[in-house]
Amino acid sequence: MGYNQAYNAYRDTNVKTASQGRLIVLLYEGAVKQLTLANSMFDENGKLPVRSIEAFGKAILKAQEIITELQVSLDMEKGGEIAKNLMSLYIFFNKELTETNISKDQKRLEPILKMISDLCESWRQAAASSANAPQTQVQQTLNIQG
Repeated sequence: MGYNQAYNAYRDTNVKTASQGRLIVLLYEGAVKQLTLANSMFDENGKLPVRSIEAFGKAILKAQEIITELQVSLDMEKGGEIAKNLMSLYIFFNKELTETNISKDQKRLEPILKMISDLCESWRQAAASSANAPQTQVQQTLNIQG
């Protein structure tokens, strides 16, 4: 098995066995990775070289696809005010990223990258704390007392 095949198998297993919280973190990490990649393509003057335009657009689009996945995964009924606020943020992110992709403006990209990075860290902490929380209800599957 080649390195790429092994890595893909590991990644697939990681996703298939992840908790809901961990899946959200993985999505955020993917968005951060794509936006960091897009941001790294600017030169020291904040300009995007012509040779990087296509790769920049692909990275922005991948980030938007991830944000859209986060958006459609919101449970608006159970999520209440938090879900509404996240929905507004996701709409804002996608709008700003569309404008960034058109304008190729690094100053427009950086605050979005910062906000998504901050959200990623918050979800990472939330997922870690819920994974270590005590189980409040244990269902009996076998009653040995009759």
